[in-house]
Amino acid sequence: MKTFTIDSDNNITAFPTPDHAEAAIGAGSQSFTSQQQLAELAAAWPAGRLAEIWNSLPGAKPVKGFKSVRAAASRIWKSIETLGEDPAPTAPTKAVSRKPARRVASSQPRPSKKARSQKGSPKASRKRPRASDKTDDSVRPGSKTAAILALLRRTRGATLAEIMQATSWQAHSVRGFISGALGKKMGLAVNSTKREDGARVYSISRGEV
Repeated sequence: MKTFTIDSDNNITAFPTPDHAEAAIGAGSQSFTSQQQLAELAAAWPAGRLAEIWNSLPGAKPVKGFKSVRAAASRIWKSIETLGEDPAPTAPTKAVSRKPARRVASSQPRPSKKARSQKGSPKASRKRPRASDKTDDSVRPGSKTAAILALLRRTRGATLAEIMQATSWQAHSVRGFISGALGKKMGLAVNSTKREDGARVYSISRGEV
């Protein structure tokens, strides 16, 4: 059964099973699996928290408050119930075949071992590039990766909500992209800070490639 968690920063994440959610849940986080459970949790929250959660959702029309907890839970649930069903933000890496190429007989005489050794000398250096050696040349202009990098390189960085709005991704997809594609694959050090108003801000220093 798909299970959702909400943390103290109002970030909502979807997990395929309750076990996955329990393993990933952090301090101050709560889990729920239905609109009814969300309403039960919300009954104990401060009055303004439901409005804050709704206003942080991508595409949501900002509100000052809700008439009731049940009404708020219903609208929030309809907006998040498809979380985890979106396609991954990055395309899967295509497997490279390890099958050796078939040798074709040639009419040309095979060079001697000495000639082959001279031809290949000096041996060219084939230093494998590190992830951090990648530059913006490898990022397609106009892509969502390019848009996210532009936001993160701003002096003030970008909030989670701003990145979600620019990419139309859900919060869990944005966090996964920053950790996986930018951090692990591209080797970029993405800074994550929390503003006084509680908003999570991500940034990349201008010195980063």
